[in-house]
Amino acid sequence: MGESFGALPARASWGVAALLREVGDLLVGRFSACAVRGEVSGFTRAASGHCYFNLKDADGGGALLRCAMFRRAASLLAFAPADGQLVEIRGRLGVYEPRGELQLVVEAMQGAGAGALYEQFLRIKVRLEAQGLFDAGRKRELPRYPRAIGIVTSLGAAALHDVLTALARRAPQLRVVVYPSAVQGAGAPAPCTALG
Repeated sequence: MGESFGALPARASWGVAALLREVGDLLVGRFSACAVRGEVSGFTRAASGHCYFNLKDADGGGALLRCAMFRRAASLLAFAPADGQLVEIRGRLGVYEPRGELQLVVEAMQGAGAGALYEQFLRIKVRLEAQGLFDAGRKRELPRYPRAIGIVTSLGAAALHDVLTALARRAPQLRVVVYPSAVQGAGAPAPCTALG
């Protein structure tokens, strides 16, 4: 097979950084500038002025693109981005080498309305409000400190040991209840995308 655009040069073995740089260079060559439309999720603005967020398909699909908008571009925004907003962004696609992740460096963003996921959230909220579930009289005061903690995860999860060790060290007085559950693979329940 000859070398063509999109194919990496043949090597006996790649170093991780070298491979990520090569993939990043190919992406920059192919997607030096692109426009993407999607719904903002997980928006944060760092003290530096840089903004970080994910972009999801507006139809509620599972695809997710990590985005970074640096201070200069963020200072030119004509609105305050927020989770659930539908936006159109222009930027450069690349690879963020420290994590080996695909990332869009955003150079411009404009609002395009409310996203489908946010609109779905608002519909559910209205329905629950109509049922009186947000009435102040129904609210109970939260206890200052929990008496017990429930953990729902696989008994073989690597993080479970870390959590139990940290809880035993930091809060030995707490009762911990572990509810075994398949969290991935064929036996795991499908992710919940909407409240019925």
